[in-house]
Amino acid sequence: MCIKNFPELALLEKIIAQLGDDARVEILDRVQYENDEFPLYCITLGSDKPEAPVLAYFGGVHGLEKIGSEVIFAYLQTVIELLKWDEEFKARLEKSRLLFFPLVNPVGVFRSTRCNGNGVDLMRNSPVKAFGERKFYSGQRLTPRLPWYQGQPEQMEAEAQALCTAVRRCTSQASLTITVDLHSGFGIEDRLWFPYAYCKEPYPDIAQAFAWKQLFERCYPHHFYKIEPMSQGYVIEGDLWDFLYQEFLQTNNGKRLFLPLTLEMGSWLWLRKNPRHVFMKHGLFHPLLPHRQQRILRRHLILFDFLYRSLLSPDSWSKLDIMQMEEYRQQALRLWYEQ
Repeated sequence: MCIKNFPELALLEKIIAQLGDDARVEILDRVQYENDEFPLYCITLGSDKPEAPVLAYFGGVHGLEKIGSEVIFAYLQTVIELLKWDEEFKARLEKSRLLFFPLVNPVGVFRSTRCNGNGVDLMRNSPVKAFGERKFYSGQRLTPRLPWYQGQPEQMEAEAQALCTAVRRCTSQASLTITVDLHSGFGIEDRLWFPYAYCKEPYPDIAQAFAWKQLFERCYPHHFYKIEPMSQGYVIEGDLWDFLYQEFLQTNNGKRLFLPLTLEMGSWLWLRKNPRHVFMKHGLFHPLLPHRQQRILRRHLILFDFLYRSLLSPDSWSKLDIMQMEEYRQQALRLWYEQ
């Protein structure tokens, strides 16, 4: 696919070529913009057994936040090298599946816009309604000329539908699905968010989310992430992960678990040494200096490794008995909701 002046797509297609037969590559849809057609690439590695646990990475939902795609590209390049020699990594893939959707919104990345080619903010595009306190940035249906436009309520955008297709394939039969959606542009801390975004009520699997957090903190007590429900940051309407999680609840038989995480990289921290970057197009969302970009590209490797390990050995946090479930739920309520 030759689209001029689109280095991110060129890099993705180079990575796909390097993966060769180790990966299964699908174009979930194609998005037309002006005279070009943009493919929505989904890359899968590992077991093809439907019940195998899945770890999935998504980036570029907001085109301005291209650092999320770049972090996934960097991790994919690590995976390419591991596949050449690491027998333990290959053994992991025999009993699990990795999925990568690095450019969910290729037109937005290409144009350096938050929205897609139709002016829609994809992360506010689902039918989920917010309740409680709402702000303008929670989502609006007035006009695509203003930020945070949700699109038409009766039709989700092609990119959002492609993301949903990828996730549904995982959650329909996989014993455990963990998704990580990479964003930037909020706060000075790196945050790991889980549902809900549309309200400040605890979501049903809050006990497992808290147990996962506790396990991560025991293994890496000096980590730098703030782990919390997304609504602790702000409430939005139409969040795709709320939509997919609610849909999952309607079909889940109690034997499967879906943990959707959002990695929100605290990009305001990147402005401290040079506040003038705020006046540049990507200044609020991207580390503009090369050494800072390199730091971000390696910053989350420990998290990614832990995610994979917790996917393959989930019993201590996902398979809780009744007493553990209640204990973790009460601890989660005290930490995040009784304020």
